[in-house]
Amino acid sequence: MTQGWKITVLALAAAGVVSTPFVWLLNGPEAGEMAGASIQAAVGVAALVWALYQSPDRDTGDTAVRTGRARAVNGGEANSGIRLRRTRGARWSSRVENTGEATAHGAGSKANSGIE
Repeated sequence: MTQGWKITVLALAAAGVVSTPFVWLLNGPEAGEMAGASIQAAVGVAALVWALYQSPDRDTGDTAVRTGRARAVNGGEANSGIRLRRTRGARWSSRVENTGEATAHGAGSKANSGIE
C-alpha cells in the first residue's frame, strides 16, 4: 500500500470512529441507531488496524533477469534489458525474465529483448 493510500484509509477510518459518538449527542439513540453506530465504529476500528499493519510498497526498481542476447549490426542500436524513459508522475517497477534474442539491422533500427 502506498503512503498516500495509507493516509487516506487512516483518515477515513478515523472519521468513521470519531463520528460515531455524535449519534449519542443527537436526541439519544434508539435500537436501530445504536446498532448502526456500533457497526460503524467496528468497521472504522478494523480499517484503522488494517491500514496500520500494511507494509509499505517495496519498490525494487527495474529488474532484468536471464535476458536474451541483443545484437546491433550496421549502425543499429540494441540493449538486452530495460530502457524506460523516465516521465513525471507515478510509475510501477518493471521486471523482465527469460526473454528471447533481438537483432537490429541497419542505421536507425533498434533491438530490445526486454521492455523499452
